[in-house]
Order: sequence, then C-alpha cells, then structure tokens
Amino acid sequence: MTDFLTTSTGRRLGYVKTEGRGPGIVFLAGLKSDMEGTKAVHLEAWARDQDRAFLRFDYSGHGVSSGRFEDGCIGDWAADAREIVERLTDGPQILVGSSMGGWISLILARKIKEKISGIVGIAAAPDFTEDGFWAGFDADQRAELMENGRIFLPSEYDEPYLVTRRLIEDGRRQLVLRAPLDLPFPTRLLQGDADSSVALSVPLRLLEQARGDDIRLTIVKGADHRFSTPACLALIETSLGEVIQAADGA
Repeated sequence: MTDFLTTSTGRRLGYVKTEGRGPGIVFLAGLKSDMEGTKAVHLEAWARDQDRAFLRFDYSGHGVSSGRFEDGCIGDWAADAREIVERLTDGPQILVGSSMGGWISLILARKIKEKISGIVGIAAAPDFTEDGFWAGFDADQRAELMENGRIFLPSEYDEPYLVTRRLIEDGRRQLVLRAPLDLPFPTRLLQGDADSSVALSVPLRLLEQARGDDIRLTIVKGADHRFSTPACLALIETSLGEVIQAADGA
C-alpha cells in the first residue's frame, strides 16, 4: 500500500515500505522514472524473500508524488531522498540507485554518510546535467535554454525530455565527479557496454574519483541503460547480497 510523507518543504512524497531486518534497502529511481519500475518492484520482492527491510518512493514531480516534473531539479530530488532516508528508516541503509538515482546516492554519501552502509549503482549517471545535457548542447540550444528557460530533447524511452535552465544551474551545485569522493562502505557499480545514455567513461571516472576499500565496477557486455533483463536483475541481486553480507559483518 502506498503511504505519503510530507517533507519539511511541503512536498508530498509517495512511498511503499516493507518491514524487515536491517540494514534496510532504499531504492532511488532515475529521471522521470517512478517506484513502480521493473527493478524497484523486483528488488522489493527479493528483499521480502530475504526478510530484509525495503523502501521505494517517488521524488516530487514523479509518479504519485506532488509537484510538476518541470519545476524540479537534482537538489530538490536529493533533498526528497534525504528526508525519506532520515525520517522513514532506522539505522544505516543500503542505497540502490538507478541512473539519476546513482547520482543522488553519491550526493547522500557526502551529506548523510552515517546513514549509509553500502551503495549499489545501476547505470549510475552522476553529473549528467553538466557532462551529458549541457556538454551536448550546441550554441543555439544553449542560447534557447538560457533565453526561454527550457528546451526539449528527444528520448528513446518516453516523450521528449524537458530540460530546464534551473535543472542545469542547480546541477552545477550538485556535481560529485570534480573532487575525490569518500565511499567508506561496500560499493558496487554495474554498467552495460550497450548503454546509450551513460558512456563507459562515466563509471570509470567515478571509479577513479572514489576513495574506499571495497569498491568494484562490473561491466556487462550487451546490457543497455534499462539493465533489467533476467541476467541483469540476477546480477543486481548478487551485488546487493555482497553489500549486505559486508554490511552485516561490519
């Protein structure tokens, strides 16, 4: 059943929480995705079989949560995730971040490190507003964005992406790949080499910036950005199991 949390900023966030043993698992979805996605629902069932606490939710402007997508930005959605973790979970949590959720996981690793016992990044897309969107714009697109405050980009998954000036400008305040990134807990990064949204250079750069004793990157031949085939889902389970085992033994 979906419950709702009203944040300190008045946003109303939908979430589904499954009780179980700790450390619990919190799923962070990607841009324009919601908590009903294949990976979120699959991992919820897996966690239930393991008697492991699990929480999935919708950022503001996504799914059943309040607000409009076009009004949001990375900082807003990271703040949503922080309140979800701090107010709805007990003890350190394992964050599973898909695409943008991987970036938000890394932001939380800087802000509430004490609440994190591990991270699994699935096609993680840190800094994509700057290194993906802005870097890919030509002069005309940049001018249109700055003048009109928005621009539409084609998407292979849904209707065209709406990129706002606020999304770009706020994203610059959330960048995580410009300095060493402290990840003092087990971290697993999963990436497909057929991902047309996140280049292999992104997880390699993240691996270079990350500081920690238990960080591994797995590259899967033929896997795309969705990373939701049965084989990919099994790999996510295995990686999550490794992080749980390490966290349980800590």
